[in-house]
Amino acid sequence: MSIQQNLLQIKSQIPNDVTLVAVSKTKPVEDLMEAYNAGQRIFGENKIQEMTEKWQQMPKDIEWHMIGHVQSNKVKYMVPYVKLIHGVDSLKLLKEINRQAVRWRKKINCLLQIHIAEEETKFGLDENELIELLNSDEFKEMSNIKVIGLMGMATFTENQEQIKKEFNYLKSLFDKYKKLSTENCQLTTLSMGMSGDYQLAIDCGSTMVRIGSSIFGGR
Repeated sequence: MSIQQNLLQIKSQIPNDVTLVAVSKTKPVEDLMEAYNAGQRIFGENKIQEMTEKWQQMPKDIEWHMIGHVQSNKVKYMVPYVKLIHGVDSLKLLKEINRQAVRWRKKINCLLQIHIAEEETKFGLDENELIELLNSDEFKEMSNIKVIGLMGMATFTENQEQIKKEFNYLKSLFDKYKKLSTENCQLTTLSMGMSGDYQLAIDCGSTMVRIGSSIFGGR
């Protein structure tokens, strides 16, 4: 099937209140334009340089999401145009995003990444680190970022029960902390679910899914 057909099929399977991020990393601009012409406006990249090149070449009504692990020293390159940074996993990184956002006189939306997988390689905060971050004076003083939700990646496994358990855990944290409503933290977005498990993630309460290979084909 074509990219357009894949995209339309996925859109027909997900509820209207779930946001679809088309994960376009490593894909050429032609592929992204095919998805764009089929109505897709939100694209996720994991390398800042690649995102910058695509941003320069593509229509300006696209929302660019940074979905990869972000290094603090690279933040300044994407602040001018990034709409949402998914994988924020430390106060240090938030401080740098805020610093660059102040420079550009922008407000930048972020998701805090929670470690839910059993694999050690996945980045993310645990619940204690999450509480510590949200309660810290430094966080409360950040004027140019807004934490709008949580995100997490399940263990890479065929075991659906384990994935479900991890998604349910993230949903329980989301429900627990969305009662916190401050100037720079209002949790409305729960980002979990990718090509292999997005239906399960939606069943568990996800409001944003990141889908790449099911739209664009394998790498």
